[in-house]
Amino acid sequence: MLAYIIRRLGYAIPILLGVNLLTFALFFVVNTPDQMARVQLGDKHVSEDAIEQWKAQRGYDKPLMFNTEAGGLGLVTDTIFYEKSLSLFAFDFGKSDEGRNIGSDIQQRMWPSLMVALPTFIIGIAVNIAFSLFVVMFRASVFDTTAMVLCVVLMSISGVFYVIGGQFFFAKLWHLVPISGYLTGPDAIRFLILPVIIGVISGIGGGTRLYRTLFLEESGKDYVRTARAKGVPELTVLFRHILPNGLIPILTSVVVVIPSLFMGSLLVESFFGIPGLGSYTLDAIQAQDFAIVRSMVFLGSVLYILGLLLTDISYTLVDPRVRLS
Repeated sequence: MLAYIIRRLGYAIPILLGVNLLTFALFFVVNTPDQMARVQLGDKHVSEDAIEQWKAQRGYDKPLMFNTEAGGLGLVTDTIFYEKSLSLFAFDFGKSDEGRNIGSDIQQRMWPSLMVALPTFIIGIAVNIAFSLFVVMFRASVFDTTAMVLCVVLMSISGVFYVIGGQFFFAKLWHLVPISGYLTGPDAIRFLILPVIIGVISGIGGGTRLYRTLFLEESGKDYVRTARAKGVPELTVLFRHILPNGLIPILTSVVVVIPSLFMGSLLVESFFGIPGLGSYTLDAIQAQDFAIVRSMVFLGSVLYILGLLLTDISYTLVDPRVRLS
């Protein structure tokens, strides 16, 4: 397994390099360093001297990828791409265009993101699996049909509707929770209740349909029919036969999501004023702060690759027939 993990981590290097290069190219196709300077300086009529000074202070006064005026390795190393992007492989996120330490910001903002995402993730999985097993128990019935129609309706509703509706009824109309904001410590709980509830409800439709399909596939296999023919109670069949054998495809959709918990949710954090990594990324995009954008894209790629690796490893834990080679 160790050799497999090392080989997979080796494959990650060209992937991360490609993601880094693509992010760099896309960002600077849309925004030139001059445009970034004008946005940061906040004045459309700013002088050229001020623009050049801003670029020089932040290292944007060099060529993007190739410096034809430099000799030797300077052709590649004396460029914006080399100085701004390749340092990420050492997890040196540097400073934002406003001068803030990105690494420190990430360490501070990851906790609010986790406080929202982790309960939503755990409760959501438990609710989706329980509801899907309940639906499978009454498969091919009116309840099954009604539940699937409800799931499709829940999937068809925009996430913005859940957020606005939740804020209107639970916060503004009934005054049960704050409408937005965030506090540290135990006081954070009352600000997290509504985002977690909305996150769980918005994911019930897709999660239940996925798990129901997986469990129905297992319920039609020979070992399940044999258990039922022997008179095994349906609850025992569901929880001792169908559920354990349906864990591998479930892990595929679950473990991959775990690294994204650190990245937060753009929608939820922005609407509820939670200072997490999701709102951090959105603010950076709006401010055209390339330093933060490239750091967050790189971090997201690393976490996603680790999630895929964790998925493969978790297969061996739930199914002894799986071997990594």
